[in-house]
Amino acid sequence: MTIKTAIVDDNSFLISAVKEKLSFFEGVSVKFTAINGSELLELLNENHNLDVILMDIEMPVLNGIEATEIVKQKYPHIKIIMLTVFDNDENIFNAIKAGADGYLLKEVNPEDLHNGIVETLNGGAAMNPSIALKTLKLLRNPIQIQNEKEKEDITLTTRETEVLEQLSKGLSYNSIADNLILSTGTIRKHIENIYKKLQVHNKLEAVQKAKKNNLI
Repeated sequence: MTIKTAIVDDNSFLISAVKEKLSFFEGVSVKFTAINGSELLELLNENHNLDVILMDIEMPVLNGIEATEIVKQKYPHIKIIMLTVFDNDENIFNAIKAGADGYLLKEVNPEDLHNGIVETLNGGAAMNPSIALKTLKLLRNPIQIQNEKEKEDITLTTRETEVLEQLSKGLSYNSIADNLILSTGTIRKHIENIYKKLQVHNKLEAVQKAKKNNLI
């Protein structure tokens, strides 16, 4: 049986490179290529008799993750393997959430690409080792990725971190003031700033959020 594939990438050079890798294998035929998710959806509208789509992530108009979600809803029989330059955590997490069946890096050699496609069609998941490792980590610690965005926005000063650490030990404002050799008023001001930065309203929330974001 011939494996019917489509390649979606906004870089024509990379489409050619993937086509060339697949040309080594007789059982694979590239039915069409598209330069973004939107073009892919138009082409699928005309013909969705496909087995697998090799999908880039970073594309204009409609990116690979958004396109994957739509394709999976409309044509659940089509397998989707993300082919990307990046193996960053957020992309992996979002691609998996969108329903991607596999995730390979673009520099994958022809044999591994072919094996990945066959494996995915047989119900497995194509993944290169570094991505498999990251996926495991994400599964073990899903909180981390959800807070990746939050984490970037929260920066506490060294002094605020010290105050927060003392606060997490359950110390009173007076004790913290004594320990850090500051006035209680100054401690209050620091705590006010901490609450504002963390967007919380009480000590418990502040400590929980700070721990979640590895601030303390």
